[in-house]
Amino acid sequence: MKAPRPAAASLLLPLLLATSLTSCSASAGPEPPSRPAASPSSGTAPSLSGDPTDSAWVQLMIPMDEQAVALLAMAAKKAADPRVRSWATRLRTAQDAELASLRGLRDRMGLPATDVHAGHNMPGMVTADDLVTAAAAEGGTFDRLLVAQIRDHLRQSAQVSRSETTAGTRADARERAGALVTARERQLADLDALAGNGG
Repeated sequence: MKAPRPAAASLLLPLLLATSLTSCSASAGPEPPSRPAASPSSGTAPSLSGDPTDSAWVQLMIPMDEQAVALLAMAAKKAADPRVRSWATRLRTAQDAELASLRGLRDRMGLPATDVHAGHNMPGMVTADDLVTAAAAEGGTFDRLLVAQIRDHLRQSAQVSRSETTAGTRADARERAGALVTARERQLADLDALAGNGG
């Protein structure tokens, strides 16, 4: 799959941010007191040292990975194919490590630990309904669902991360996004090999 052209990629993440913020404000009711408003005289507001694109990327990647890990965790007991189970275990380990890195970046940026996308179906995100469906699935049906959902997660998170590498301004966020893109390319190749062998 071709990487998006730089101009298109640089627009993708801000568009996702605008869409998610509109969706959140329309359905979430009063804004939770998760982050105090900045006061010019207080000197207590965290310094993000980046732009809204960096923040949007971090706040999207964390719940995307968390939901993917929840689905991958089911494979330990539910996957019918041992190869699928082994692949899911390896990927879950990698996603757990990635989450630790993303959470550290989030904390350094002074962002809240709340999920700003809770209740919204962002592209590539494993939803609560997806997890319910997966929990009810058995055998080969579960394996196919797992592979399809995780493939979408890997592709979408890679695409949005490419946007961060070109549109973001914070160096450590762009570096983390670049590493994520490299990891996704390898993970998608592993998944293609699994599917090519009948997974």
